[in-house]
Amino acid sequence: MAEPRVINGVEELEALVGQQIGTGEWFEITQERVSQFADATNDHQWIHVDEERAKEGPFGATIAHGYLTLSLIAGLSPKIFTITGMKMMINYGLNKVRFPQPVPVGSRVRDVVEVAEVNRKSSGVQVVMNHTVEIEGSDKPACIAQTVTLMVEA
Repeated sequence: MAEPRVINGVEELEALVGQQIGTGEWFEITQERVSQFADATNDHQWIHVDEERAKEGPFGATIAHGYLTLSLIAGLSPKIFTITGMKMMINYGLNKVRFPQPVPVGSRVRDVVEVAEVNRKSSGVQVVMNHTVEIEGSDKPACIAQTVTLMVEA
């Protein structure tokens, strides 16, 4: 596994606006993870948890929750990049999220990250990143999301 790309501070991050900064490793979506997410969110819709019924359903197998796919960005992106010189980084929200393609259990996904905006604010530095969660072997991505992070420099 490759080491995360190191981005040295806000100035270097600003220079990367409009550029792809990395592609992550493939990550397998297991039924166990989908079932655990169903338990955590109380979303037990059969397309996610009933393997037998899902075989006859519209996707031919159980699929990951869209929000599970979205939530993976939080764990996948630190393996792609890290930003030095920050005292704190917090999730500030999302600008846009779409789920163009369902993720069948057993598939592998990865995150591709691009810096969209870096805005200096009185509260810190607001960074907008474009994330594309790809499915191995698929032309369509599983998730396209624009995340917003508030960073405070050390």
